[in-house]
Amino acid sequence: MRYELMLPHQIRKAIAQNWPVALPLGVLEYHGEHMAVGMDTLAVIKTLELFEKASDIVILPPFYYGAASYAVAPPEGSGSIQVGGNQLAPFGEELFYSLLRTGFRNIHAIIHHQTENFAAGMPTDLAFKTAGRQAIFRFLEKQRGEGWWGSETMADYYAGHAAGENFFNWVQVHPLMPSAMNGKYPFDHAGIGETSLMLALCPEAVDATHFEDNTGWYTASAKDASAELGNKGVAMIMDHLREVLKA
Repeated sequence: MRYELMLPHQIRKAIAQNWPVALPLGVLEYHGEHMAVGMDTLAVIKTLELFEKASDIVILPPFYYGAASYAVAPPEGSGSIQVGGNQLAPFGEELFYSLLRTGFRNIHAIIHHQTENFAAGMPTDLAFKTAGRQAIFRFLEKQRGEGWWGSETMADYYAGHAAGENFFNWVQVHPLMPSAMNGKYPFDHAGIGETSLMLALCPEAVDATHFEDNTGWYTASAKDASAELGNKGVAMIMDHLREVLKA
C-alpha cells in the first residue's frame, strides 16, 4: 500500500503484522540523451509496485534527492541534482526515527544508484545506513533510558542475536541489484543494462530517437537494449526483493 493513501487502521494493521516498509531511495542524474534523469529511482519504484501486487508492503513516498554527484556530467543543461551525504544523513535520521515512533520495525531503503560496490558504500547509501543506526540508538535510549544495553534485561542479547533477534535490523538499506546478479545481468550507467530495465519497467523514460545524440562512452551499448533483456533483470530483482522484504 502507498503510505500516503493509508488510513490509521491500515497503518495499525501493517504494524501488528510487521509488514515491510520500503523507501524508494534515489537521485536525479544525467543518464545520456536517451533516458530520463530519474532512472535510478524509477527502477526502484516500479519494481516495488510489482512486488506489491503479490505481497503485503508499505511503500513510502520516494526520495529522489540523493547524492547524484557530477562525476558523469556537470549540472548545466544535464539535469543532475546533487545533495551531499552530510545533508542527507540528518534527514534520514529524522525520517527513520519518526517511522520507529509510529511503530514500524521492518524498515528498508532500496537504492540502485552507485551500488556496484555496495559493501564499501557510496555517499547516498552510506548516509542512510548511518541515519538508520543513529535513529535506532536514539529511539532505544528514549524508550529504555541510558544504560539500556548494560541492564540485566539485556543479558540474553548475544543469544538472541545469534537466533536472529536483532533490533539493528529494524532499519536496513539494500541495493536494488544484489551482488548475486554480477555476471548474470549487465550493471552499467545508461548502457544496455539500465536502458533495458527502463524499457521493461517504464518505457516512457526512454526515447530511442536520441541514441545517436549520445557522446559518452558509457552509453555506447544502450542502442542494443531490449525489454526482453530488461525483464530478465526484473525477474532477478524480484527474487532479491522477496528475500529481503519479509514480514
